[in-house]
Amino acid sequence: MNEMSKCPVMHGSVTTPKSGTKNVDWWPNSLNLDILRQHDSKSNPLGSDFDYAALVKTLDVTALKADLKKVMSESQDWWPADYGHYGPFFIRMTWHAAGTYRTGDGRGGGGTGAQRFAPLNSWPDNGNLDKARRLLWPIKQKYGNKLSWADLLIMAGNVAIEDMGGPNHGTALGRPDIWHPEKDIYWGAEDEWLGDNRYGNSRQDLENPLAAVQMGLIYVNPEGPNGNPDPKLSAQDIRETFGRMAMNDEETFALVAGGHTFGKAHGNGPASAVGAEPEGAPIEAQGFGWESSHASGKGVDTITSGIEGPWTSNPTQWDMDYLRLLYNYDWELTKSPAGAHIWHPVDIDEADMAPEVDGSGKVTPMMTTADMALKEDPDYRAIGERFVNDPEAFGEAFAKAWFKLLHRDMGPKTNYVAGDYPETDYIWQDPIPAGKALSDDAVSAIKDAIKSSGLSLQEMVETAWASASTFRGSDKRGGANGARIRLAPMKDWQANKPAQLAKVLEVYEAIASSNSASMADVIVIGGAAGIEMASSQTVSVSTGRGDATAEHTDAESFAHLEPRADGFRNYSEKIFAVSPEEMMLDKAQLLELTPAEMTVLVGGMRSLGISATGAGVWGDGNSLDNGWFQTLLDMSVSWSPTGANSYEAKDRVSGEVVRHASRIDLVFGSNSELRALAEVYAQDDNNEKFVSDFIAAWTKVMDLDRFDLKN
Repeated sequence: MNEMSKCPVMHGSVTTPKSGTKNVDWWPNSLNLDILRQHDSKSNPLGSDFDYAALVKTLDVTALKADLKKVMSESQDWWPADYGHYGPFFIRMTWHAAGTYRTGDGRGGGGTGAQRFAPLNSWPDNGNLDKARRLLWPIKQKYGNKLSWADLLIMAGNVAIEDMGGPNHGTALGRPDIWHPEKDIYWGAEDEWLGDNRYGNSRQDLENPLAAVQMGLIYVNPEGPNGNPDPKLSAQDIRETFGRMAMNDEETFALVAGGHTFGKAHGNGPASAVGAEPEGAPIEAQGFGWESSHASGKGVDTITSGIEGPWTSNPTQWDMDYLRLLYNYDWELTKSPAGAHIWHPVDIDEADMAPEVDGSGKVTPMMTTADMALKEDPDYRAIGERFVNDPEAFGEAFAKAWFKLLHRDMGPKTNYVAGDYPETDYIWQDPIPAGKALSDDAVSAIKDAIKSSGLSLQEMVETAWASASTFRGSDKRGGANGARIRLAPMKDWQANKPAQLAKVLEVYEAIASSNSASMADVIVIGGAAGIEMASSQTVSVSTGRGDATAEHTDAESFAHLEPRADGFRNYSEKIFAVSPEEMMLDKAQLLELTPAEMTVLVGGMRSLGISATGAGVWGDGNSLDNGWFQTLLDMSVSWSPTGANSYEAKDRVSGEVVRHASRIDLVFGSNSELRALAEVYAQDDNNEKFVSDFIAAWTKVMDLDRFDLKN
């Protein structure tokens, strides 16, 4: 990618020098547990008792929308509004907050207000959005704790569409803020902005779980792959990237065409005039970045993407001009003042010219290579021609796709706390029919029936874990509620031992039927029953889960939840590029576990005989106690590797092989932080604590998706 197609160039800046050598510099390969401390409550200035859900329910949404519309129409001298309206600017801000979502691991999206922090606040694709957020500060200041930044960043774009006459299905509120960067989200391995060493043998072989085509972009390079202005190749990138954002071809087309109905791109000057991003700017910039030395640096002189010009003749009005201009004109490739590839219409009519942002004259509309892809790709073109002939269908498709984009990472509708959204149900919300809470006597009866069914405690525990541990805190998907483990594709996943699972489910179906209980509840009760058999302790179970059907389930979407590796079960379908222990940390973070909870769960699962390979099970598997930790820390053996993820222990005296383990097992003895936790649980006086902590962590995982109990 040449320098001109990287507009605007991210320049370095003078900041505080390195303060000293850190542990990671000395031991770069050491397992880093920081991902499990990502949302440390000590960072939250509002305290552990702060209840955002309760406060946002009291928000006056009508007044908030009125205030937002007022902000949009009052241009500020320090960053003047294009065409006198900030609506397109806020739409871009909202799009870029939500558009980082990816199906591979459910991370990204607008659910946390992460755009306030690095790296997102300084990505090249987010150029000058620091100004959009600063324009919203008076709104945030006024509504205070009743309105999170996460909700505000999403709602601003929706209100902008509404204010400019566009179709929109409203906003659901209820996104709590985070208070420090999510440093451990994997955005790619590149060490330079706009690098793209994330592909295999083809443009479709994009590294999982990534969705964007280059480091620092939200989705695709608007100039074409690596700045190559080829619309058909661009269509390949668009289809792959938006597919990884959970969008099909029609949704993708509607989003791009609808979004580009508003506003303009900015590149009216040389990229070299753009200063450092917010995180690299000097202290006196006070959080602002991308200071431009080109003329006034703002208004008509703004440089953001390097692309220059509006898409339509009426950039602050919802209409059909984007599609009309795209399909009615022939387009020729040219370049912006910043040197970026853009396309201009051939022999444009005067009536189709657009106003300059300050009203000083007329300018020619433009299209990006990504826009031209919607004309040149036959499948996209067919969708576009259908929309041209049916504007109402186009508007509805955009409203639905936009609502999905903004809410995909919120999970089920039970997480919608307030707002002005419709009551429509969508399959991507993973709907689950309402369940029925069971009495304590009913739960006891079900436990007794399961314990006497002939199933092993391992079968009970494995089935409950397989069901509940699909949960992803990133996008609130998966979990035990809905019992989708009975349905395709989950029932056939290799990690779930399909033959064993079918046997267990057959037993559970009879028990559920005779006790008027949901399968979802019976599966969780079964796990509790198994733990009780191994510990002689009572395990409490919440009930009221419902059972989803195939009609409630997007099987293709759910395929992304399949565990390719699960350290808690010592399962891995193959050897991955990253270590098994790193993959365990990733899963533990998605399960919202602390380092101690992860540690006690692994030790407890092994003591219960749960291991896909048999490695790491050093007892009879029928007793929940701290013996696994005591054996792990036993000094009478020495370990040696026997394969990429297999080890054997030999008695130091006899030389006899006495046990086997995986890297997952041994990391709790080799990593200093994890060993410190293992030592706590291995103490003779902490067996009771171990059992209690395991049951608490287990119950947490079983209830992760019980949003109905939390709001």
